[in-house]
Amino acid sequence: MKLTNALPHFLPGSQQFSVLWAFFFTFTLFKTRETRTNGIIILYFLAYLATFQYFCTMNRENNLLYHLVAFVTVAIWGTTFVWTKLLIQNGLSPAQIFTIRFLIAYVMLLAFSLVRVRNHKYRWFADTWKDELTMVALGITGGSLYFLTENAAMLYTTATNTSLIVCSCPLFAMLLLAAVYKSERFNKMQIAGSLLAFLGMAIVVLNGRFVLHLNPTGDSLAFAACLCWAVYSLLMKPMTERYPTLFTTRKVFFYGLVTIIPYYIIEPGFPPLEVMLRPQVAVNLLFLGCIASMVCFLTWNWCMARLGPMVATNWVYFNPIATIVFAWWILGEQITPYFIVGSTLILIGMYLSDKRNKQPSAEE
Repeated sequence: MKLTNALPHFLPGSQQFSVLWAFFFTFTLFKTRETRTNGIIILYFLAYLATFQYFCTMNRENNLLYHLVAFVTVAIWGTTFVWTKLLIQNGLSPAQIFTIRFLIAYVMLLAFSLVRVRNHKYRWFADTWKDELTMVALGITGGSLYFLTENAAMLYTTATNTSLIVCSCPLFAMLLLAAVYKSERFNKMQIAGSLLAFLGMAIVVLNGRFVLHLNPTGDSLAFAACLCWAVYSLLMKPMTERYPTLFTTRKVFFYGLVTIIPYYIIEPGFPPLEVMLRPQVAVNLLFLGCIASMVCFLTWNWCMARLGPMVATNWVYFNPIATIVFAWWILGEQITPYFIVGSTLILIGMYLSDKRNKQPSAEE
C-alpha cells in the first residue's frame, strides 16, 4: 500500500500531492519560533488522520497495527508536558487544565455518538449497575484521581522521581492482572521482558544521575498515580469485552468530570474568559482536549481491547522516550548515550513481553 493512499482526502489536489502539501504547510509554520507550536499541533492532527485511514485498511489480525497505534498514542502523551507547562504559565491550574481538556473531549464524543446513532436508540448507561459503577471507577482511576495525584506530586518531589514512579505502572498492572485473571498468567519470557523494559525506562529517566531525592509526600502521590493507572488497566479489561470502545471512553470522560467536582468545592475558581481566549491558551487546550484526550483515550482503550491490558500498558515505558525526543527536537536538549541504551532495552523488553500473543484473540 502506498503511503500517500493513507493520507486524508480533504487536502487539496491528488493523493500524491496531498502529502507534499501537508508537509509544506507545516514546514512553513516551523520557520518562525512564534508559530512553531501551532505547526506541531497541525502536523499531529494531519498525521493522526492519515494514520486512522491507513489503519482502517490493514488486516485486523496483524498485531503490528495495534502496536503502532499504542506507540503513537504514548508518543503524543509524552509531549503533553510542554502544552501543560505553557498553560500553567498563563495562569491555569493543573485541575483546571484537566477539567477543560476532559470537557472538550466529552462534548465532542457525545456529539459524535449522538450523530452516529441518530437512527438507533442511544445508550446512556451500562447494562448493569455493577458495570456502571465500574465506569465510575474508570473515570476516577483514569481521570480525576490519576491527574490530580500526578500533578500534585510535581509540587513536592522532582520530575525525575515522578516520571520514574508513574512510568513503573506496567509492573503493578502485571501483578494485578495475574492476581485477578487466570487468563493473564505470564511466562518467564514475558516477566523478563517487562523487567527489562522497566530497567530501560529507569536508565532513560535517570540519564546517568543515579541519585533520587526522596520526598515521602511527593513520592507517595506519584505512587498513587501509578496505582491508579494500573487499576484502570485492570478494570478496563472486562469493559472492553462487553462494550464498544466509544461508549467506554465517553463514560470515562463523563465520570472523570463528575468526580473532579469535590475538588472545586475545596479549591473554587476558574480561569477568566480573557485568558481562555488567548490564542496560545485556546490552541493548547484544543490540542489537549481533542487529540491528547479524545483521540488518544479512544486509541488507547482500543489497543487494550486488542493487545490485552498487559502488553498495551507496557508501552507506557516509552513515555519518557517521547518526552526526551520531543525536548531534543523543540527545545534543543541533548540526547545522551544513556538514552540510547535505555531505549534499546525498552525495545527488547517490549519484544519479549509480546511473545505470547502470536495467535489472534477470539474477538478478532
